[in-house]
Amino acid sequence: MISSITSNKQPVTSAKPMEGKLKELFQAHFGEPVDGIAPLKGGGSDRKLYRLANAQRTVIGVTNADRLENIAFLEFSKHFRRAGLPAPEIYMEDLDQGLYLEEDLGDTALFQLLTDIRSREGFSPRLIGIYTQVAQLLPQFQIVAGKTLDYSLCYPRSSFDRQSMMWDLNYFKYYFLKLAQIPFNEQALEDDFNRFTDYLLQAERDFFLYRDFQSRNIMLKNGSPYFIDYQGGRKGALQYDIASLLFDAKADIPFEVRDELLNRYLEAAAKLTRIDRDEFLRYYYGYVYIRIVQALGAYGFRGFYERKSHFLQSVPYAIRNLEVLLRSIELPVELPALMQVFKRLVTSSILRQFGEVELKMTVRLQSFSYRHGMPVDEKGHGGGFVFDCRSLPNPGKYEQYAKLTGKDPEVIQFLEKEPAVERFMNNIYTMIDEVVENYQSRNFTDLMVAFGCTGGQHRSVYCAGLLAKHLREKYDVNVEVRHREQEKVASGR
Repeated sequence: MISSITSNKQPVTSAKPMEGKLKELFQAHFGEPVDGIAPLKGGGSDRKLYRLANAQRTVIGVTNADRLENIAFLEFSKHFRRAGLPAPEIYMEDLDQGLYLEEDLGDTALFQLLTDIRSREGFSPRLIGIYTQVAQLLPQFQIVAGKTLDYSLCYPRSSFDRQSMMWDLNYFKYYFLKLAQIPFNEQALEDDFNRFTDYLLQAERDFFLYRDFQSRNIMLKNGSPYFIDYQGGRKGALQYDIASLLFDAKADIPFEVRDELLNRYLEAAAKLTRIDRDEFLRYYYGYVYIRIVQALGAYGFRGFYERKSHFLQSVPYAIRNLEVLLRSIELPVELPALMQVFKRLVTSSILRQFGEVELKMTVRLQSFSYRHGMPVDEKGHGGGFVFDCRSLPNPGKYEQYAKLTGKDPEVIQFLEKEPAVERFMNNIYTMIDEVVENYQSRNFTDLMVAFGCTGGQHRSVYCAGLLAKHLREKYDVNVEVRHREQEKVASGR
């Protein structure tokens, strides 16, 4: 333990540069002089980092006036090391002056490696392998080391409790929504915040919650991951940290890879404690939402308030994450005001255009029958197109095609011979191409296009398939296709 934890002294300030004090600490611990010291680029905190070096070694020196934060980091680091986990070794500290020396883990954060590899290889198997290692290591910190951690050292709170959650939600409200000029009903949103926290607090919360578990806080030394910057950790739910990793905004992990990594995480966690998968997932996406909210609050504070514009470059990725969640996830709690706020964020073209960001677009195509009503885009931004195929020649009138669909060769051959179909689709290609190119230039990532006919079986299915083929060949976009009426037949409804 640190001998001076009980001291009430505040960090001493002096005219002597902090670099000189770090050199003295180095000399006192290693018995060697420092040949050079260089400042390192910091993140979002007020700590200052330096690399101290001589012919024998390099170490990282840290200066930070926040005594309680220093204690949390130093003691957590020692605890994790004793548990055999990959955290930096602490060499020496001087709490009264706000100084300490820690192991030099190099310059390669996971985010930097991710950026480099993806520019050459895409999100390759190599990257998936590294992320898998990280996801499988995380439960060791949360469950194994978390059992014996001294949570009285946590700062600023010992638990990710209601107060912590409300701080994050209000941080988002005042530093992001207000400064981004997103309208909301204050009382209705506050009511939803209370309902949201009630729901999140139902999850089991007896684990170490890392708090800022993302790609910039994972270092790679000799190819192995090491974890840093857990000084904000506290007791909480398992879901939060894996949500932080997988929905890390600028890391922009492909969604199918996120699903696979979540499975690997749950398999690793299940070896250490009992995991009810359904119960875990009941709360998982709620923690995804609150993590995104916390991140947006930080981007707003650093970007809008402190005028550090590079923090705003993560906003389009966070907005896209919200868009996908709104389209695919139903929380088991009603939050109308909060969801309305999220929809307003998703439909903001301004927020999508911060920084030099190019997000991949998804075009959602579907066929339907007018007999059963037009589709409503409840999960997207509410825009898009509906094309009426009923003016086209109908193969359904002929007995030989009656039981076939627009995906069968015979129906395809019938419609390919019809000049009206070709003219119809050429007009649609022209219109949709213009919209896709416009949306891509503005970082809009979702477009719905629906084709309707009498039965939702032949013409609409065929046209949706043609547009899917056209878009895949011409643009680098994701194309999702569903045939509403055919899904009903397949499910027996």
